[in-house]
Amino acid sequence: MPVEWTGSGPGLLLRLDRDSSEPLRRQLEGQVRAMVRDGRLAAGEKLPSSRVLARDLGVSRGLVTEAYAQLCAEGYLVARDGSATRVGAQTVRPPATTAAPATRPPPRHDFRPGVPDLAAFPREDWARAVRRACRELPTGDLGYGDPAGSPVLRAVVAAYLGRGRGAPADPAATVVCAGFAQGLLLTFRALAAQGVRTVAVEHPGDTDQRHTARRAGLEVVPVPVDGDGLDTAALAATGARAVVVTAAHQTPTGGVLAATRRRELVVWAGARGATIVEDDYDAEFRYDREPVGCLQGLAPDRVVLLGSVSKSLAPALRLGWVVAPPALAAAVAREKEHADRGSPTLDELALAVLMRGGAYDRHLRHMRARYADRRAAVVEALRRHAPHLRLEGLAAGFHGLLALPDGVDEAAVVATAGERSVALRGLGDFRNGDAPLPAALVLGFGNVARSSIDAGIATVADLLRAP
Repeated sequence: MPVEWTGSGPGLLLRLDRDSSEPLRRQLEGQVRAMVRDGRLAAGEKLPSSRVLARDLGVSRGLVTEAYAQLCAEGYLVARDGSATRVGAQTVRPPATTAAPATRPPPRHDFRPGVPDLAAFPREDWARAVRRACRELPTGDLGYGDPAGSPVLRAVVAAYLGRGRGAPADPAATVVCAGFAQGLLLTFRALAAQGVRTVAVEHPGDTDQRHTARRAGLEVVPVPVDGDGLDTAALAATGARAVVVTAAHQTPTGGVLAATRRRELVVWAGARGATIVEDDYDAEFRYDREPVGCLQGLAPDRVVLLGSVSKSLAPALRLGWVVAPPALAAAVAREKEHADRGSPTLDELALAVLMRGGAYDRHLRHMRARYADRRAAVVEALRRHAPHLRLEGLAAGFHGLLALPDGVDEAAVVATAGERSVALRGLGDFRNGDAPLPAALVLGFGNVARSSIDAGIATVADLLRAP
């Protein structure tokens, strides 16, 4: 399907040789024919008006009109009164393409974790914030700014983290990045540049952390997770000088790092001269307990705090932050400069407007209630259709861990559910080491419609029973 350009659309790359013996009109016709034949102009695509094209080429309008008329006569173009001249439907040679593999339609019931409620994105608030950012942006700030990010947003983020996460964040040690994934890569590269060779990751955990560490040239060692979170004794037995933890809501078990483990982790980092990388990915959404502060508040000189708005707003914004210890912050900022020279300033300022003006907090309050309602709906649906199972790890976020009965094949459940248009993910997808994992589902409820929850659980209920 061709792009439907508004206005006159972009120009055409045509070169007329005025020193050639070939008439200019014939040159124009030949070049437009070639563009149509090889697919650079798609069937149905609008061409510039004769007046616009004549101006761009520096020729008379009559010459362009005659060329268009000839091409219409040959079927290359189509012209109708009151409408733009367009490429004919039967004259384009379709470009050679590789047949795309057959894809399934989107699932009717999507319980995959890690995606927030995309339909709830505050579009009007964001649009207002963008407009205000555009109005207030000084002209000089449209140039290349500080690669660490807008000083305005860094100050707002630091204040927000201090108030809501117990983080003594310094704007000067805060780097704005393109979401958590980039923040983690920048951090790993900065650590590698300072001599770190091995990083520990949680098992089970986010497998992207393992892949990202390897991209940064680091060796990776898995550390098991139990009911109290990361096993700090197992960590101490490794040679790692950095570790990544999801302390507030472990991915994927949903557990909270116990207070004793937090202290042990900080002691380990101090004794080894190590760095703790804290993934604070969905800490804003808590239900059953008092808010849990971040690790960075316990040891700001040893903890790198990573956050983003991918879970609180939408992944499409690609905005996050790295709050690093002073000894590492400059290195992270240099890595950001080398990566892309900095994040989009207008989007940064729009986020600052959203957070500073209260719209961000209003959105979070609304989403806490929305996710709590879906969480209750999932628990109720399991009570009705699979009462022998219990969903754990529900203190925060929008996923929980559903252990499967003995003898139930996790991979078979996920595959069969997919055939029934129910999207699930198994615990095996979060394997970061070789130690065996129990059969379980990581059940997300962030981006599944509330009205779909009961029907989705009912559709797969028979798969969740012991054989």
